[in-house]
Amino acid sequence: MIEAAGLSKNYGRTRAVDGLSFEVRSGVVTGFLGPNGSGKSTTMRMVLGLDRPTAGTVTVDGRHYHDLKWPLREVGALLEANAIHPGRSARNHLLSLAQSNAIPGARVDEVLGLVGLEAVAGRKAGKFSLGMSQRLGIASALLGDPGVLLFDEPVNGLDPEGILWVRTLLQSLAAEGRTVFVSSHLMSEMALTATDLVVIGRGRLIADTTVDDFISSNTEATVLVRSPEVDRLAGVLTSIGASVARRGNGSLLVTKAFPSVIGDAAHTAGIALHELTPQQASLEQVFMDLTSDAVDYHGGAPRTTDEVPS
Repeated sequence: MIEAAGLSKNYGRTRAVDGLSFEVRSGVVTGFLGPNGSGKSTTMRMVLGLDRPTAGTVTVDGRHYHDLKWPLREVGALLEANAIHPGRSARNHLLSLAQSNAIPGARVDEVLGLVGLEAVAGRKAGKFSLGMSQRLGIASALLGDPGVLLFDEPVNGLDPEGILWVRTLLQSLAAEGRTVFVSSHLMSEMALTATDLVVIGRGRLIADTTVDDFISSNTEATVLVRSPEVDRLAGVLTSIGASVARRGNGSLLVTKAFPSVIGDAAHTAGIALHELTPQQASLEQVFMDLTSDAVDYHGGAPRTTDEVPS
């Protein structure tokens, strides 16, 4: 488990992290979300003892990182995929880490196979693509077989097969009872990968909850309804207190009424239903709504053809 309590970090007059308190529990993947500049990387660096907090504390399984006797065997991390000596081979990079942390050399070949780099283990890391560097960084994090893992944008540079592999790997690690804390800008991927979420903006906590609760508590339940008697159905639903919005394709979007209530009302009125589908907002939609005030730089609307200067 990772626990932060009142965690803050100042750089001069700039407060990068502002009083964060949250828990990352074991046994699930926890997504760490926030706009660029929100303090995610700084927070992860403080977990790993790379930055000293201005105030507050952050612990791993109840201890500060600098108190761990063999850090790599307790906490694995990927913060910067290219933070590797370019002249070292992938195997030698991992071997140097293993030797400095009393990890058996056999573990090096084991993790190289796990991340799919065994065929290029002798190649210099400086010749690796971004995707290959990501895989080597993941291998470094897994080298000590730690119970706590942190990954900062682990799918950068990976193709669809690689992204699926990372998703499956993270979930399997969590299923083994490990603590898995991962940041990403890919909302659709986080929706598929994570169970819990920690969301921050401008260094402050916005949410510490599950993915499902984050979406459901910040959206109004909506039901898509289709019927051959859509006009009569709209009147029936309005009469029981539902809010009805008509759509151009002859369907209705209904709020303030559960699907069961809509179905019962239609049945009582003798109206056939062809569709009754609950609609759920995406993680991306909810995230954008809640963090819109915490974005430092907003892009302008794209110009139309007649707005482009000649």
